[in-house]
Amino acid sequence: MSSIAIAAATIAATPASAQQLAMPDARAPEAAVPVEDPAEGDEIVVTGSIVEAQRSSVLQKRMADNLVDIAAADAVGRFPDQNSAAALARLPAVAVQRDQGQERYIQVRGAPNRWTSVSIDNVPVIGVDEGGTTRAYRFDAIPAVLLSGLAINKSLTSNLQAEAIVANIDLRTYSPMSEKGLNVQGDLGYGIMALGGGEQRQGSLRASWSNDVFGVVLGGSHYRRHQVTDNREVGLYDEPTSATDTQFGPTEIDIRSYRLIRENNGLFAGLEYQPVEGQRLWAKAIYTDFNDDEQRNQYELRLDRAASGTRNLTGGDLVQVPVRGTFNDGQYRTRNYINTIGGELDDGHGLKASVALNYTRTENTTYLPLVQASTPAAASPSLTYDFRDPRFPIVQLYATNAGTVPTRGAALSGFDQRTLAAPIAIIGRQDSFTDSYTIKFDVSQEMDDVTVSGGGLYTDRSISGFTFATANIINLASFPAGSGLGFDVNRYVTDQRWDTNFPLGFTLNNIDNRAMRRDIDTIVARLRTLGVYDPARDVPVSNRYALGEKLLAGYGMAKLTFDGGQVVAGLRVEHFDLDNRGTATLAGGRLQPLSAGQRYTDLFPSLNTRFDLTDRLVFRIAGQRGIARPSFGEVRVGSSIDDTASPGQIGGGNPTLRPEYTWGIDASLEYYLPGSGILSVAGFHRWVDNVLYGNTQRVGSNAFDAGGIDRSGYLLSSTFNGQSGKLYGVELNYQQQFTFLPGALDGFGFQGNLTLIDGSFDTAERQDIRFPGTSNRIANASLYYEKFGLSARVSYQHRTRWLDTLGGLGLGGGSDEYRAGYDNVDVAIRYAVTPNLSLYADLNNLTDAVYSAYQGNEGRPTEVEQIGRRYMGGIRFNF
Repeated sequence: MSSIAIAAATIAATPASAQQLAMPDARAPEAAVPVEDPAEGDEIVVTGSIVEAQRSSVLQKRMADNLVDIAAADAVGRFPDQNSAAALARLPAVAVQRDQGQERYIQVRGAPNRWTSVSIDNVPVIGVDEGGTTRAYRFDAIPAVLLSGLAINKSLTSNLQAEAIVANIDLRTYSPMSEKGLNVQGDLGYGIMALGGGEQRQGSLRASWSNDVFGVVLGGSHYRRHQVTDNREVGLYDEPTSATDTQFGPTEIDIRSYRLIRENNGLFAGLEYQPVEGQRLWAKAIYTDFNDDEQRNQYELRLDRAASGTRNLTGGDLVQVPVRGTFNDGQYRTRNYINTIGGELDDGHGLKASVALNYTRTENTTYLPLVQASTPAAASPSLTYDFRDPRFPIVQLYATNAGTVPTRGAALSGFDQRTLAAPIAIIGRQDSFTDSYTIKFDVSQEMDDVTVSGGGLYTDRSISGFTFATANIINLASFPAGSGLGFDVNRYVTDQRWDTNFPLGFTLNNIDNRAMRRDIDTIVARLRTLGVYDPARDVPVSNRYALGEKLLAGYGMAKLTFDGGQVVAGLRVEHFDLDNRGTATLAGGRLQPLSAGQRYTDLFPSLNTRFDLTDRLVFRIAGQRGIARPSFGEVRVGSSIDDTASPGQIGGGNPTLRPEYTWGIDASLEYYLPGSGILSVAGFHRWVDNVLYGNTQRVGSNAFDAGGIDRSGYLLSSTFNGQSGKLYGVELNYQQQFTFLPGALDGFGFQGNLTLIDGSFDTAERQDIRFPGTSNRIANASLYYEKFGLSARVSYQHRTRWLDTLGGLGLGGGSDEYRAGYDNVDVAIRYAVTPNLSLYADLNNLTDAVYSAYQGNEGRPTEVEQIGRRYMGGIRFNF
């Protein structure tokens, strides 16, 4: 243990930019941060890594130019987090969006994820998901072990990109010159997934060497899990058309089981050269990939297509209900190539300059060959369903008696999965690719109490790809067995039961998706050789898009430091140029190439003030203007049609979309406690114009009908500009090590935060709509103990429900889809066997959370999903 006493005035005398204080210096991410406590005269007892990381984070927050929250390096590694999204979720006012239970997107202050921008080593990056349908950054593609720290800048200074309405997140990678000599560290872990019993494993290795002049680092990480996801969906809900209507309620009961192999890999390398003090050159390369091999078994009980019977929101009694099976063994791939070189200069007399050049490529590819088949009328069962717990409808199956008017027969013990007929193969694809070139430079001059800064940024990005396409359909029933292309969809049923915790009323067995996929690939290859299958038809030209955007930005900023505080004021100018090209489908199926560009210049002022009311008490107030631009998929020219969904879906871009603009104000009162602690309250308000919102409605016409397919009942989705809106809230944050407790109890500590959020926006048709993705309440809490070589932490995460998708073009709330709130509890345990070797155990999702969505109210669930608990143990080493 060590005791360190400091004076706050010593720290305050060292000026730095907002970004430098928001994150440790790239040259030495941990060591560059002073280890003094901001309150004069206190002794701090350092007892372990959690405390050291907490202390570093609190100090950086205390001295920052803006409102910022920090997760220091060791806190990232010691939480039971696999990727950077999970690590960020520990910070105040942060919520996480999951896919198949895995953390993916970050929402700060409950705002839409597009309102948060991202930078890596201070260089802005953009997110491009599958199909380019969002600008939100996929944090599941960045393993936490690649990072030295995380910062959330909640108020902006002018040297940060303006495309950040609520926050900018800076991901800082490891610097080899933070530790002298040879340093090697890594971990190996193995565990199981409780649902399905699949394995999970992880490992990382990082080796660095440096002296006073040169440093090099090489590293990599790997994470893989075999996962089962239990899923129920309901599709849409029909409304009664009259008081005597007996056919309304759920249109289908959709039973799904996903068996996944998910894998994240990362490689990184860095070189740093510091010939003399104050001069540094560096180069870093990062490669990450996300691989998702997904087997899906799905059976839809198509209630609205029954021959006769009744159905409603409490139950139903239906005769001859068609059952459709959908099966796939598909691949989702995401690749990131991030390459940056840079240099820094500090002349020792107040002049500082830096430059960075970056090339980033992202690749998102999806290949999803689907097989669909349905029961013929003679094999379609009758059924009753009990909807009293709408999340888990209980179904009783019956035989169907044939006749002019079919009737319900004897009860069945299960569904015969070998009764499907008329199989088809649908070749689903979705790709997007981006290439981004960025140059960024900054220069500042310190002159006594004034520091003047300026800089610029130029980015040239190209984005190409296509939205999800299912246009190429192969009728597998058209090939007789003797032709060598025969296909029997029923021969792939296995004797292995589904892994499920959800009640249903009957059981189902797994499909051998791998064997089915091999046979489909063989058939497709054979048909291609025969000239019957043309892969060029997989993606209609109207699904394709190509965009290019150029951003030129410059800023000027000044910081005035005075006794008891400082003021940072600046102005940022951004010129944006968008080239948008695609193809639209017009009446009669005629294709029309279109181009719809945009060009505009904007000013973004910002003001950040800090007042040191006492050695421990700090007050901040800040104001800023920001922007959020539409995603590439939202603004594209063209439309896409999905005939495989039930009901079918049509998505179209809107090239006339305008960006969202906001004025915002932030204020905080921060009290710094002994034991590296903080007690703070912060408030924020954002006024937003041109709010972007997505809408869904039934087509209601034959405008999209083609090839004999009736699409009048499909769902049509697009994005529009609403009117004005506002988002506001309060954040409460408390963290402290309990050093005042006697004896061994002083190893306990607590970190917790609570955010209360409200806000709404208007459209021409509807007022006071909640922002999609916004929960009213977000909470994170961790109780930890660290002493005698033991480091243990129990973490709790909570968020309330949030609006996910608007329905009916915003005309009413009954069709809106919500995501239900949830609670997660994780446990992380570390024990240091020696100073260089420790054992760990991570226990995740101990609440066994069920994630669900519903239409209008909880009595109308549209999706219910569960992935189960996860357990992992292993070793960590360093030397």
